[in-house]
Amino acid sequence: MAETRAETILLVEDEQDLASALKDNLELEGFSVRLAHTAEDALRGLAREEPSLILLDIMLPGMNGFDFCKRLRDQGSDIPIIILSAKGAELDKVLGLELGADDYVTKPFSVRELVARVKAVLRRRSPAATPDVCSVGDIEVDFNRFVARGAKGELPLSYYECEILKLLVSKAGVPVSRSDIIRRIWGHNAYPTTRTVDNHIVKLRRKLEVNPERPRHILTVHGIGYKFVD
Repeated sequence: MAETRAETILLVEDEQDLASALKDNLELEGFSVRLAHTAEDALRGLAREEPSLILLDIMLPGMNGFDFCKRLRDQGSDIPIIILSAKGAELDKVLGLELGADDYVTKPFSVRELVARVKAVLRRRSPAATPDVCSVGDIEVDFNRFVARGAKGELPLSYYECEILKLLVSKAGVPVSRSDIIRRIWGHNAYPTTRTVDNHIVKLRRKLEVNPERPRHILTVHGIGYKFVD
C-alpha cells in the first residue's frame, strides 16, 4: 500500500519559542511543518517547494505579513493562507482577508482551535477532481484520449497541452502563474522557460478557440499567467 504523504505547512513566525511549539503540535496532528522566521526566508522556500498551506504572522522583521500575502496573490499564487496576529482590530482582519488570506486567527489562540481552522481551510481549498472530459465552448476535450472534438472533427492534443488545460480547468476563474504551471507540470528538476508555457498556450488556442487572437476561454492575465473561463 502506498504511503500517504503528510500535508506540508509553511509556518512564517519570528517568535522562535512560539514557532517551535506550534511546529511540535502540528506535527503531532500529522502535518509536515517547515519554518521560516522572515517573509524573505519564506519566499526563498516557496521557490523550492510549494506547501499545502501557509500560517503567516503579521509582525515580521523586514517585509510584514500583509505585504507578503499581497505579493503572493499578485503573483497568482492560490496557496491557502491563515494569518496569525496579535492585531485583533476589525480593520486589520478585514485588510488581511481583502489581501487574499483565507482565515485570520487572533493571538493568543488555542492549538486545538488553530488545528481545526487549518483542517477547515484545507477541506475548502482542496481542488475538485478534474473530469475526464471538459468543454471549451463548442469543443469537447477528452483528456484520456488526448483529443479535442468539434465541428471539424478530432484534433490531437499533446501531453503537455492536456496537462496545462487540466490545471487551468481545475482552477477555473483563478489566475495561474507561468512559474506555477512549470512547477506543477514539468517539476522542480526540469528547466523549461516561461516561453515554453506561452508556446503551448498558443497551440491550445489555435485548436480550441474560435478566434485564437481574441480568446474567450484561455485568457492571459497580464503580469501573472493564464486562467480558464468557462
